[in-house]
Order: sequence, then C-alpha cells, then structure tokens
Amino acid sequence: MKPRQANRPNLRAAALVADEGTAGEGPLPAREPMPPRKVAGENDFPEAIDPRPSSVPSGRKYLYAVVPESQELRYNAVGIVDSDVYTITHGRLSMVVSDFRQPRLRPERRNLLAHQGVLKRLMAETTLLPVSFGMIADSPAAVSKVLKANEQTLMAQLARISGKVEMGLRVTWDVANIFEYFVQKHDDLRRMRDEFFAADREPAQEERLEIGRLFERLLQEDRRTCFKKIERVLGSCCEIRENKCRNENEVISLACLAESNDLRGFESSVLQAARLFDDSFSFDYNGPWPPYSFVELNLKF
Repeated sequence: MKPRQANRPNLRAAALVADEGTAGEGPLPAREPMPPRKVAGENDFPEAIDPRPSSVPSGRKYLYAVVPESQELRYNAVGIVDSDVYTITHGRLSMVVSDFRQPRLRPERRNLLAHQGVLKRLMAETTLLPVSFGMIADSPAAVSKVLKANEQTLMAQLARISGKVEMGLRVTWDVANIFEYFVQKHDDLRRMRDEFFAADREPAQEERLEIGRLFERLLQEDRRTCFKKIERVLGSCCEIRENKCRNENEVISLACLAESNDLRGFESSVLQAARLFDDSFSFDYNGPWPPYSFVELNLKF
C-alpha cells in the first residue's frame, strides 16, 4: 500500500455492488477494493419469460426471497442446481422459489453463489425480504400457507425497507500491535505494563490477568467512544445496527440501512466520519446487499 498522509484516515471502499465471486449469503465485512460500480443494463440479467406459469410444478421448493405480489418474475436456469427461478403468489405477496429435487442441499460455493446471484437480480428490480441460504418448503401449498400466515408482518417489513439496501462498514485499528498501541495511548496501562514487566522480572499469573482486564476495559471504552462519534454522523443518513467485533483490532462493525438511490450520500457520510479519526484507523465499506440485518423472517414450514 502506498504511504498515506499523516493525520488522514485510511478509507477503502469495497465497491457499491456485490460481486459474483462472493461466497456467502449476506453482508461481508472488510473486503478488498473492487472495480467501480456498474449500472445494470438490460443484457446483464437472463431474459424474463411469462411471469405467471399456467401451473406451479409440485414438489419441494427452494426459497430465495419474499417480494410484493405485483413483482412476478421468472428467470431461466440461474437458481440452485441451474434451476429456473419463478414466483408463487398468495394474496399481496410472492415467494421467489425454484424447484428442488435433490436429496439434500450442500453449502457449496456454487450453491451459495447461485443464492446470492438470484438476490442480486431481484435487488435490481424490486424490494425484497431475503431468505437465508438453505430454506426449503415441501410443496407449493406450504409456501402459500406461510405467506398467508405471515402476510401482515411481511407486508409491514416490505414497506419499511422499500427503496433501501444494506451497506456494511467496518472500522479497524490499522496498527501492527494493538496492545502496544494502547500502551502508548493510555498512561495507566503503560504504568502497569512497566511495573509488571520491569527489568528481567517475570510477572505473576494474577498480574498478567490484571493487565489483561485493564486492556479489555480500555478496548471496550474506546470502541464505545468511536461508535458514538460515527453514529452522530451516519445516524442522519441511515439506520444503524451494530455487529459483534471479530477480533481485538476491530473497532466497530456496522450494518447500515441506506437509501438505494442515494448511495453517494452514504459514501460522503462515511468520509465525513473518517475525517474525525487519525491515520491509526481504517474505514472499509461494502455493498449494496439485501437488508439481512434489518429483516426478521420467522417462516415455519
């Protein structure tokens, strides 16, 4: 990486479109930069055919998403196991499905990519409630039954996220040794370190535990301070959900529900927040994704 100007945040964008090579079902934190966003054109997606089949085939159905009833779509050979993707409609809702005749579904890369690929196509055309990877209904009747039973809740969630997408933001301490960074930043931790590790003295087990507890407390306090600073900026442009940090170097991991037609505004807010921090911090954002973190689907078959 090229040298960065002092006192300027390290800001990286993981592109504003989910790439075909991403394995997984939802937002992924901290990805390497990808090519600039590509605007979907007419030839980017498989040709849609008659949206309402004369009859829905019997048998098990693999589920992708819930969409408004008016959005009846059908795509050729893009689903799990190269199956056709279509909708089963009941009332004001449609479930995007494909036929599933395999004995069982494995979480293989090609299946994960197929699931994400269908959601990506749907995102370009409609509001959707994404279904987690691997959910299968026994029959078309079972799909209709669950749509009927949950119609009010699903319609409310569709209205809430209409015109919005999920963006991911991960902030990390971009330092070689997080403990030494905190030692230099916090006098009380530095004094304890110097006392317990003075000269050739080997610290006792309880002393090691004590310094570890202090480090953990300072780590959590600094995270909360950073979160509040970022929340004050981003809170004006999007709804925020905080995810659990995966390692000590991670400051915060956020899911942000942003307007799909104003992603540049989201980018500007991220940059504005990043300017509040020095070069010890790295900001990485990615998306757009289906709004997994802002949807609660309790579909029981």
